[in-house]
Amino acid sequence: MKLIFAIINDEDSPRLISEINRSGQRITKLNSTGGFLRSGNTTLMAVVEDEMLEKVLGIIRKYARSRKAVVNSSVTPSVLGGTFMPLPVEVQIGGATVFVVNVEHFEKI
Repeated sequence: MKLIFAIINDEDSPRLISEINRSGQRITKLNSTGGFLRSGNTTLMAVVEDEMLEKVLGIIRKYARSRKAVVNSSVTPSVLGGTFMPLPVEVQIGGATVFVVNVEHFEKI
């Protein structure tokens, strides 16, 4: 058995969760916040049999897409001589960060 942790963008979570459930797998959703953009993320956890691992990873690859977005980045006042000015910056968002770990014991009570 494997435990999958997938950190994805909030916008991708409803469809991804639905597709994983449709494949017959159960999933746990945790709200989380990214450290870089400080925006909403979703952390998904699923315990799957070894033979289902690639299927679930394929669903994550398909529905957690990376894309570009423009966000306001604040420049520190010291750079502009004490003036605060938000500057738009194009960044990559979405996609997924996935961890897969072995499960020694799993019990649903």
